[in-house]
Amino acid sequence: MSQDTKFKVKIYGSTKPRKVPKAVSEELKGTAGAKAIARMKKESVDCPIVEKEVAFLVCFACPSFLRRVTGVVDCAGGQGPPKAWLIG
Repeated sequence: MSQDTKFKVKIYGSTKPRKVPKAVSEELKGTAGAKAIARMKKESVDCPIVEKEVAFLVCFACPSFLRRVTGVVDCAGGQGPPKAWLIG
């Protein structure tokens, strides 16, 4: 079952890592390597669901995340209620 892309969100880089909630870190263990997670902590996106800037790892763990291709995230846009860590 394929989902349609509702939003195309640009990924921004920064020099300092953004704070990522523990719930997200626990959820992503085993999904990606330590170097990839360290690199992704330094990236952020302007989330169309909560309408503020969030760390890319938060976006990656979101149920609306579809794929990441060449610096752009395809977002399904509100697939169910956002998790508590996404809002906070």
